[in-house]
Amino acid sequence: MARILVVDDDAHIREVVQYALEREGFAVAWAADGQAALAAVGQGGVDLAILDVLMPELDGLSVCRRLRASGSLPVILLSSRGEEVDRVAGLDLGADDYVTKPFSPRELVARVRTVLRRSAAQATPSASHTLPEPPPPGRPDLHFGPLRLDGARCEATVAGVPVDLTVTELAVLRAILGRPGLVFTRGQLIDRAWREGHAITERAVDTHVRRIRAKLRPFDIDPIETVHGLGYRAALSARAP
Repeated sequence: MARILVVDDDAHIREVVQYALEREGFAVAWAADGQAALAAVGQGGVDLAILDVLMPELDGLSVCRRLRASGSLPVILLSSRGEEVDRVAGLDLGADDYVTKPFSPRELVARVRTVLRRSAAQATPSASHTLPEPPPPGRPDLHFGPLRLDGARCEATVAGVPVDLTVTELAVLRAILGRPGLVFTRGQLIDRAWREGHAITERAVDTHVRRIRAKLRPFDIDPIETVHGLGYRAALSARAP
């Protein structure tokens, strides 16, 4: 049973989300502010965090930034601000999804399930001593120079050194590297990396590509080539230009 941390300073929102999640079989913990959320995550046992963006003192974006600096816990941001610039800012910080208030509790639960499915293959401390299962059909290991995308563990390494890519960044990179030479439009990448009709903008795709490049830059690798006016494809050379 996955344990979801719901963080919102509005008690009514917390109750609505908690009820919807528990009805679908999830275990739920809650926090009323960002500091309490960080403390709850620090105690362990949290599989996904739903963070309200607009909270006093330490807001959801700041909490997301700190979580990303120390790990890869899946994060869904919840906000009354639905402008594209706010969604992109949240995704740019590493959030896995962004839900705008008012929202459908059933849709939020569906998004929780989707994000958890994407991260289910990642290694966890409780599974650290178990043998990894073989990659599922259609998810082989991918190699690009010294860069390796592990299909079973859903992780990236460069010459054996882990790269802290989010689940969504891995999905974007896997889509591009899985079909060398093929140019993907931003719309096609949305279809391949974000499933089940998430409201993702084409600008968000550009944001994730920039973040992938930034994380691989220290390794002097740029696996993605921009095809101006069209989209992206796998680069011909692993070395950054």
